[in-house]
Amino acid sequence: MTGNKKITEKLVMIGMYVAAFITVAALFTVVGYVYVKGIGAISLDFLLDYPYRLEFGGIFPQIVGTIYLAAVCLLFAVPLGVASAIYLSEYAPDNMITGTVRFFVECLAGIPSIVIGLFGLIFLVHYLGLGISLLSGGLTLGFMILPWTIRASEEAIKAVPGSYREASLALGASKWQTIRNVVLKNAYPGIISGILLGCGKAIGDTAIVLFTAGSGLEWFLPMAITDPVGSLTVYTYILATQAHTEAGILRAFGASLVLLTMFFMVTVTALYLRNRYVRRMSGW
Repeated sequence: MTGNKKITEKLVMIGMYVAAFITVAALFTVVGYVYVKGIGAISLDFLLDYPYRLEFGGIFPQIVGTIYLAAVCLLFAVPLGVASAIYLSEYAPDNMITGTVRFFVECLAGIPSIVIGLFGLIFLVHYLGLGISLLSGGLTLGFMILPWTIRASEEAIKAVPGSYREASLALGASKWQTIRNVVLKNAYPGIISGILLGCGKAIGDTAIVLFTAGSGLEWFLPMAITDPVGSLTVYTYILATQAHTEAGILRAFGASLVLLTMFFMVTVTALYLRNRYVRRMSGW
């Protein structure tokens, strides 16, 4: 029996090693392929010029538009998500209503982005009359990452030891003073980590931006929040499906490489803050 257990344990370990290797290999294959195909398109002109026609010019408005969309998205989702997380973790009673709220938050996190994009198109663009604009795109992306922000913030707040709260209350601080000055200060790395991961998800979305923000080929920078805005995801999609030359396809890979770089910058920042949070809570 002991020998069978050892064999089973070795087989499980081998299976996990194989799964980890396949995962890492798939990641490096995708990133490496995009890098090899797209690095030839990267230049200062490509990054800093404005596009004209379909396969010419640069992608500067698309880079700036992607950043603008992420900024509007975060300005909407972060205050609402963190406030909701504070209520759910610190104030809400543990009853059926709170459980129902958490259930719907989980459901919202699983809704396909194209469905959220359709909602943004019907409700924000047409019903509220915001039009195809930076505001419509950013708000719709905010709806997409809102449940991620709530869950990440709630888990970070719950991870703060209860003794911190008890010590603050024992010193005469009110509940809100304790939350603001003790709980949030200790939970902020985890909260920021979740926010940045949600931001990375927003940066990489195509359907929502295509439905609500712009065509992706805008040659101008938005001068107002109600203007259409270009984006790297939609620009890449249009080039990949409509380009008629090899140079156009290479430009799509170049835009994808820029998008991957932005995503990795957000991810690395999130991982750094998470690790710092874990070390801090462990007393390192």
